[in-house]
Amino acid sequence: MRVTIAEVARRARVSKTTVSRVLNNKADVDAATAIRVREVIAATGYIPSAGAVGLARGVTRTVGMLVPGLTWPWMGEVLQGVADVVESKGYGLLLSTANRGADSLGEFSRQVSAKAFDGLLLVEPPDAVRHLRVLHDSGLPVVVIDDRGRRPAFPSVGTDNRQGGASAARHLLDTGRTRLATVTGPRDFGCTADRLNGFNEVVLDAGLTLDPRLIIEGDFTSESGEAAILQLLETGPPFDAVFAHNDLTAAGVLAGLRKSGRAVPGDVAVVGFDDIPLAAHTQPPLTTIRQPLRQMGETAAGLLLDRLAGAPSPDAPLIVPTALVVRESTQETVSAPDSGTLREESPT
Repeated sequence: MRVTIAEVARRARVSKTTVSRVLNNKADVDAATAIRVREVIAATGYIPSAGAVGLARGVTRTVGMLVPGLTWPWMGEVLQGVADVVESKGYGLLLSTANRGADSLGEFSRQVSAKAFDGLLLVEPPDAVRHLRVLHDSGLPVVVIDDRGRRPAFPSVGTDNRQGGASAARHLLDTGRTRLATVTGPRDFGCTADRLNGFNEVVLDAGLTLDPRLIIEGDFTSESGEAAILQLLETGPPFDAVFAHNDLTAAGVLAGLRKSGRAVPGDVAVVGFDDIPLAAHTQPPLTTIRQPLRQMGETAAGLLLDRLAGAPSPDAPLIVPTALVVRESTQETVSAPDSGTLREESPT
């Protein structure tokens, strides 16, 4: 049976707080008591937990992370970036999801109240506004990853969605496409507006106009991409290119075009957004805008640990640039069909 701090305190005839103070080498414990506690620790083989060591100094050396769920296709890369940085600095990672809606967020709020972690990395759940206010009022250090263009009160790390949309339009125009369709994300997401605005700005600069009939709202799923493209093929004006606001949507677009007998890229070129692993394995492999997901996780974790060490918060969101990855969905032949040809883009 594992020895607990309560058992050490009982045998040494002191409180658990005193045991924690001895473990933290606090000077306010008299020598005789400290010796007695250490003798009990040695005799029992007690191994202190991070929580016990941190009890007296008010820290846990644990970072919390709240995410909408683990099924998001890019979540693994973000998590790996976070874990790499957090673990290298000797911190633990306490992961929570919002899969069960209000119940999950309620449990998470109890963890915040119990001070189960020193700081929080947050990928904003869809219905977290009230909880964000609670976090803000609690004074808990928070860094938001992928703020969806909402620009919260907390420090945040995101990608340049406007630049990414502009890169997609520029590439399609460079390949000779002029009748451009778009399947967006949900309209209430800031990233949706940013990607569409960046795309539209380049189109306008080229002397063209986006036909509103060729702009369909999706929900970032492959099903919405396929439904949108079938709708456009049935009722919309002709088009020779599609910019889908994420790779799952783009995969659905490719499926819809394939069902309708349209050749990609011969009849229609397709560009996605994210560069999740799926993008290199669609038929044909997908040209996309790469979000540096692991780098976003690393940057956010580093920013939070800097805050815990006393560094001031940045005045503006930290923006990690996107890059265009060219594959066969927009060009018949590219130099590296497995990974694509990476083209760094300058901010617009």
